[in-house]
Amino acid sequence: MRATVSDSFKTSPWRRPYREGMNPALNYIGIIVTDMPATVGFYRRLGLDFPAGAETEPHAEVTLAGGFRVAFDAADMVQGFLPGYRPASGSWGSLGFECATPAEVDRVYTDMTGAGYHGEKEPWDAFWGQRYAVLHDPNGHGVDLFAALPQS
Repeated sequence: MRATVSDSFKTSPWRRPYREGMNPALNYIGIIVTDMPATVGFYRRLGLDFPAGAETEPHAEVTLAGGFRVAFDAADMVQGFLPGYRPASGSWGSLGFECATPAEVDRVYTDMTGAGYHGEKEPWDAFWGQRYAVLHDPNGHGVDLFAALPQS
């Protein structure tokens, strides 16, 4: 028997506005990194289409389908406008990359670890109904790979 995620954890297709006349929309995630060339190379290998030369800039940004943006900022640039900034220690969460099939999870994980990137957890069939694996990017941030398992 496979456990499922309860409806209370599923994203609703509609949310009430934050306040009357105000409806902020999540459109951007920014992550501070210590090695921009390695970071851009890692995420390019996962399929993010950063512009040429992004790896040499203090800010690298890509717009995904639907308009959502993912950006990386060099820690030394952030310290330039936030002089007291110090990188946090510990885990902040992860970025999740959906794969088309369970086999693609395995293939991407093997490709990334074969290229020398850190594999935290090899692919496994998770009880919530997905093939799942965990990598770390060059800065130690978690990167999850997942795909729905066939229904039994």
